[in-house]
Amino acid sequence: MVQNNLALVTGANGHLGNNLVRLLIDKGIPVRASVRNIKNKEPFAGLDCEVVQADITDKQSLINALQGVETFYAVGAVFKLWAKDPIKEIYDINMEGAKNTIEAAAQAGVRRIVYVSSVAALNYTSMPTKESNGFNPDRRDWYYNSKNDGEKLAFELAKKHNIEIVTVLPSAMIGSVAFRPLSTSYNIIKLVLDKAVPVETNIALNWIDVKDVAEGCYLAATKGKNGERYILANEKCLSLKATTQIAQRLFPELQIKLPVSIPKPLLFVIAWIMELSSKIRGKAPLLTTKDIAMFSGLQQNFDISKAKTELGFNPTGAAKAVENAMLYLMGNKKTLG
Repeated sequence: MVQNNLALVTGANGHLGNNLVRLLIDKGIPVRASVRNIKNKEPFAGLDCEVVQADITDKQSLINALQGVETFYAVGAVFKLWAKDPIKEIYDINMEGAKNTIEAAAQAGVRRIVYVSSVAALNYTSMPTKESNGFNPDRRDWYYNSKNDGEKLAFELAKKHNIEIVTVLPSAMIGSVAFRPLSTSYNIIKLVLDKAVPVETNIALNWIDVKDVAEGCYLAATKGKNGERYILANEKCLSLKATTQIAQRLFPELQIKLPVSIPKPLLFVIAWIMELSSKIRGKAPLLTTKDIAMFSGLQQNFDISKAKTELGFNPTGAAKAVENAMLYLMGNKKTLG
């Protein structure tokens, strides 16, 4: 039997998931938080919520977690841009997760799903990009493919099972509260503060405060139209240079230098060397040739008028998000590495 207002958040110990749990609790909504590792209780210290075990690759665990749930915030997914076997470690898991998410919700009698996709699933051939431009035709990245195809599958299965679904597409999330390991987006901010970004890659990022995204998820649940997509991002992206300049202004004592611009062919050589090293070490490289090919020079600017008009989404701005994230990271340097 569905309980009044009960919400399930998957991936609840992750950056977005945990901030969403906190937001829902603050709004007086009863929350069930699901995690893969039930022993990891640190993100829930002091929070009034039920913590359960569930995994997007285990449909029965999702069915169990969804009992009595009215609104399902499907946040949990693999979020990494590099893997030794990207099809197996990223694409296949996220596709299985999308299928299990909708089918488990149908079996558990869930009324509404807020499915967290990504700006990776947007079409960038016309800028600023918007939801109605359709899905991403670029098939060079398996994480991007997983978000693209996973969102399509979620829509198809929700229609088949007659479940209300709204998808949200966040950009690069940063901000408090955060726990180790930090997200890919957050790690870039950390590298800037650690003075570990000497080269300008011409890769611009659309920074968004994770609290704005959490609020956007809630707004999508309460105001979003069934079958619609909503971009949760800022209108303008920031270059690595502009991001570094914010760090220089906030922390002049660190003497952070601006990244140096170099020719694109040399960027490819540097990325190739990093990839070669990563294959030997088994760790993700800081930069890949695919990153340069896909993103160098791409301006990730968005038309967010739909989310503003239909949801009341009002993000704080990319520069402010970066500033807040840097202050948070510096204040938690010991615990966040």
